[in-house]
Amino acid sequence: MSATVSTQTLDLPIAGMDCAECARHVEQGLRSVPGVQDATVLLAAERATVKLDPTVATRELLEQAVVKAGYTVRSEAAPGAGEPVAADQERPVQQATQWVTWGVLGLVALVVIVAAIGERIGVFDDVLARVPWYIPAAALVIGGWGVFRGVIQAAMRRQVTSHTVMMVGVIAAAAVGEWTTAAVIVFFMRLADWMENLTTERGRQAIKQLIALQPASARVIRDGQELEVPLAQVVVGDVVLVRPGERIPVDGEVIEGQAPVDQAPITGESIPVDKVVGDQVFAASVAQAGFLKVRATRVGGDTTFGRIVRLVEEAESRKAPVQRFADRFATFYLPAILLIAAATFLITGQILNAVAVLVVACACAITIATPTVVLASVGNAASKGLLIKGGIALEQLARIDTIVLDKTGTVTIGQPRLTDVVALNGVGETTLLSTAAAVESRSEHPLARAIVRAAADRGLTLQEPEAFTPLPGRGLLGTVDGHEWAIGNRRLLSERGLKLDSTGEHQAQQLEHSGKTAFFIAQDGEIAGILGVADVLRPEAKAALEELKHLGITRQILLTGDNERVAAAIAGELGLEYRAELLPEDKIAAVKELQATGAVVMMVGDGINDAPALAQADIGLAMGVAGTDVAIEAADVALMRDDWSLVPEAIRIGRRSVRTIRQNLGFTAAYNVVGIALAFLGILPPVWAAAAQSLPDGAIMLNSARLLRRA
Repeated sequence: MSATVSTQTLDLPIAGMDCAECARHVEQGLRSVPGVQDATVLLAAERATVKLDPTVATRELLEQAVVKAGYTVRSEAAPGAGEPVAADQERPVQQATQWVTWGVLGLVALVVIVAAIGERIGVFDDVLARVPWYIPAAALVIGGWGVFRGVIQAAMRRQVTSHTVMMVGVIAAAAVGEWTTAAVIVFFMRLADWMENLTTERGRQAIKQLIALQPASARVIRDGQELEVPLAQVVVGDVVLVRPGERIPVDGEVIEGQAPVDQAPITGESIPVDKVVGDQVFAASVAQAGFLKVRATRVGGDTTFGRIVRLVEEAESRKAPVQRFADRFATFYLPAILLIAAATFLITGQILNAVAVLVVACACAITIATPTVVLASVGNAASKGLLIKGGIALEQLARIDTIVLDKTGTVTIGQPRLTDVVALNGVGETTLLSTAAAVESRSEHPLARAIVRAAADRGLTLQEPEAFTPLPGRGLLGTVDGHEWAIGNRRLLSERGLKLDSTGEHQAQQLEHSGKTAFFIAQDGEIAGILGVADVLRPEAKAALEELKHLGITRQILLTGDNERVAAAIAGELGLEYRAELLPEDKIAAVKELQATGAVVMMVGDGINDAPALAQADIGLAMGVAGTDVAIEAADVALMRDDWSLVPEAIRIGRRSVRTIRQNLGFTAAYNVVGIALAFLGILPPVWAAAAQSLPDGAIMLNSARLLRRA
């Protein structure tokens, strides 16, 4: 009998990471610890999530692995519980050291570059020859120490990094007395690192700004007293007080008070929603006026807001196939460049040509070509109300050619509404609706609530029914103002011996054929009218589906558990294929059937019954991020608000992302080929190779940053 292996998930806040390669080294170090089952490092969030067997792996061992990789573990709590991702204050000593490093390196590099340009145009002749060797050597040591240490630590772990090749070039240049060239190489290495760090920091700032939307403390009532406590100390069941203008600190149910609440951070709704007793509210939303008492149902990282933060943070760790290819390519690329440099020296006999090959062929641009795009795209999508779970989802979105969708709550509102009031035999519409609503006000049936809600929307006054008798499966009876009213289905009419005339029958059939439920109303034994109730389409769904067709996604199929008549009506209005009366396993089978034909399928759904099909599809997209936990976990993309216009936008973001990644990789490959050729021929000396190797990094970052600005 095998022993059961226990699993625990541990978050480690990590300081010192500033590039994709840093994150990769930490990840490898953590995975090498015995008992660690998996480790994921989130660069922008500055933390690692480790799955481990706590009986074998300990926090101390994990911290030792991080330190061995060249980084440190901070003591902050994990994000999502009201704590910041990273300390905002700069360490004064570190900051001063950085300024000294940049000052020394920058001054030497400026002198060297100006002198090199001058010598090329016939001025400042032999200036570089008169620069004492110990000045650039000192600049080399001061400015390059951090890089040297990282390369040495990587070498001790038998790892080759993009800096390894550059350091070989630095050592080669110094070995032949080209101290100024070596110093300039280090300067541009640091410049490239700074540019990548700048991009990473933008991602971190986006997450910090997101987390800042949640308050750090909450006012709770305990033992009859009002206390202000840190958010991390609030527990499920606490009663939280929210005053006008304050952010709500928890997910919960309003138990007292009324207030308009700005839910834009969660749902993207631009108009505040009035919240009353019994309504649900979300952490990070703002009570604009009024006063609320909220009973906490979710706190900290379990709130809807906490899940949004976690999804955004984790998105960067889900690597697309093209990103995994880039990582593998970088590993093989570096030894190949070493061989090319050696061949250059053997063929040309010029050590400086070989040094220039090493310097210009830096693989930094290859390693950042995809992560920068993923970070920019995920951040841009989140600002629009789309949560895209990483690079794999982005790449799959770009390939979608077929969409299947659920009906209730997905293309429809998910709540029945009164759509038609048909008055017969001289009874006015207002009388018909107000009386029907008065009788239905005693019923708990969802269709009854739709009728009552419609009467309230029209401002009708309802009389109290004098008698009320439910008739399960048929309808109900009630007495209002001395008249007996019967409201129900065709079975109720048959039982009471009532028959529609030709006009009434025609009206009823029109309602039923359009997928609506018909309620028949009789007053004192005579049919008085018909009410039509239906789950209405989302107003933007039809236009969004047409937009998807323009994007080339012409195969669109409705999969619903509803009956044939309703499915046909909805599918006909939207111009879809349809399959009706499906169980959850039938939806999975339909998706598998499409995939077997070579289709790349997106499934759009909202409920628990959609979760299996969402997981089976190439891309699952969950509607209604505020309420359907199972669907969100199963999906690859989640909407912060139920807005179909975001679905084609997700496709466009995916396609732009893949296109940009290919541009980055193509540009880098072409640039390196040209640079290596020029260095081999001696046209590109080491000093200019050092300057040239930082250009693709900047170009890639600028190209990726365009995705942040796309409307």
